[in-house]
Amino acid sequence: MSLFGKSSNTFVRVSNKRKAIPDGIWLKCPECDEPSYTKEVEANSNVCPKCNFHMTLSARKRIELLADTGTFEEHDAAMLSCDPLDFKGVKTYKDKLVSDQKITGLLDAAITGCCKIGGRPVALAVTDSQFIMGSMGSVVGERIARAVEYATKNKIPVIIVSGSGGGARMYEGCISLMQMAKTCAALSRHACARQLYISVLTNPTMGGIMASFAGVGDIIMAEPKALLGFAGPRVIEQTVRQKLPKGFQTSEFMLAHGMLDMIVDRKDMKAAIAKIIDFSSGSK
Repeated sequence: MSLFGKSSNTFVRVSNKRKAIPDGIWLKCPECDEPSYTKEVEANSNVCPKCNFHMTLSARKRIELLADTGTFEEHDAAMLSCDPLDFKGVKTYKDKLVSDQKITGLLDAAITGCCKIGGRPVALAVTDSQFIMGSMGSVVGERIARAVEYATKNKIPVIIVSGSGGGARMYEGCISLMQMAKTCAALSRHACARQLYISVLTNPTMGGIMASFAGVGDIIMAEPKALLGFAGPRVIEQTVRQKLPKGFQTSEFMLAHGMLDMIVDRKDMKAAIAKIIDFSSGSK
């Protein structure tokens, strides 16, 4: 727009352009659609300050939140997936692995090891939904089975935090499905040794992971409003040709129908796990 001077033919140009807001300053909650400062959300452990929706959290951040400072020792960190089917699609399996390794900084979708939670020694395994949707292939299954076996050998509880929207990994075919039985067999031996297993379900926990190790905990707890189940709601509706109840497959629905023991906010998860360990061991 132009503003002409009163006593001359000169004019000044006033720009209509506004300064662009840099990317990453704001984050919109997928639940309530309200914007929040990204740093505020991150400082709140990726929980929406407006509606308390628990967004996804990386495996590394999850370990920082649960493990006592400086106590986590990672196991089997160098284990890598192979490509048994020589899988080819829009992107080959090898390319997908390399791509997600660069994006996440992980070699596969699970991190396992030992640590202390509130001073209590535990074996800890965490899946990361950012790596091929947290799906379970041979490496994820092997790492989790070894973590459980370590816990059984050392007579300590095992804590598995699941965040998998991908279930068993199709790129590895039957080998990925075998991990369901392998992890459950390891957990069965852990139970026979009278040791505690706490399963923590986060958004989303679906498919073969929910149908195997995530669903067989002595104590099963979940974060609020997490999507939990085997097949997705749309697939179920198309199969049964019925409208599903409101909130179907959420943590709250599962708790109301006896599929969970408790729902725990992320900020309270560490303290809740420590209390359960104390209760199971008879500590005061």
